[in-house]
Parts: sequence; C-alpha cells; structure tokens
Amino acid sequence: MYIEDNFLSNEDFAIIQDTMLGDNLPWFLNDFITEPLADGNPDLNDYQLTHTFYRDCEPKSPSYTLMHPILEKLQPNAILRIKANLSPRNEKIIESGKHIDFDIPGAMTAVFYVNDCNGYTKFETGETIGSVANRLVLFDAQTLHWGSTCTDAKVRCVINFNIYPSSFTKTG
Repeated sequence: MYIEDNFLSNEDFAIIQDTMLGDNLPWFLNDFITEPLADGNPDLNDYQLTHTFYRDCEPKSPSYTLMHPILEKLQPNAILRIKANLSPRNEKIIESGKHIDFDIPGAMTAVFYVNDCNGYTKFETGETIGSVANRLVLFDAQTLHWGSTCTDAKVRCVINFNIYPSSFTKTG
C-alpha cells in the first residue's frame, strides 16, 4: 500500500474539489453501495451518489478531463474504471459492505480523497485510512476493503481509479 498526502498541486486540487463539491457535476443515485441485500429488503442507509468518469474502455463523462492531473501522476498503462462516490453525512458512521474492486491480477485501486471528514477506508488488515483532502492511497485491486459515511461534514467524497499500473506507479 502506498499513501501520499498533498498528491496534487494546490491549484489542480482546488479545481477538482470545487467541481466535485459544486453544483455543476451531475450525481446519480446508486441504490446500494456494494451489492443489494440477499433478502431483497432495502437498507435505507445503503446508498450513495456516484459519477462515472470512465468505464468500458472510454470516457463516460463530459468532465473526464478533470481527472487528467491525477492520471498524469499515476501514469497508468490502462484504465479499467474511474468512479466518484459521494456519501451524505449520517448521524453515525456507517460502514459499507466489504468488497474488492476488481478480481484481476495486477490491477490497482487508487482512492483520491476530495474532502476532509471523519469517514475512512478500512482494509481487511485492520488498517484505516482517514479521509484527508488531496490524499491518495494506492493498493492492489484484489484487496478486501470498505468505506464509510461521515458525521462531521455534509458529504464524504472520493474518486476511485481502477488501473493497470505502469512501472512508474508507486506500489509501496
């Protein structure tokens, strides 16, 4: 696992943060975070808003170029998916379901944190990475992990990059 704080320049980060938390980026309701409950009953806390920037080998958002500063630093050989998750504040911290992003050997996941809050990403090892604005954490896409909501900000916003890394990409 690799963690880098202040991943982007202040200027590049401000553009991304202002856009992601502003009123011009469309967000879409995702009825569940990792997968629907097996019994079919809805969990009223199991939802998030998402925005897909890249999937199925092509950009899916007119705002895809917003991701360029992060991609320039990651320098991936290939992109599997780029998806932002926006979790509204809750009265208590709620953890999402445990999951892996892709069951593909060699693929990596990078989580880029858009805002400060007391939400986090937790790993099967017990390690917890706090949501710190302009932080990036990079790990094997087959690593079991989960996220959480927050209680101290209006939202928790992250951008997930699923990539095949280049030899430049730091892996810890």
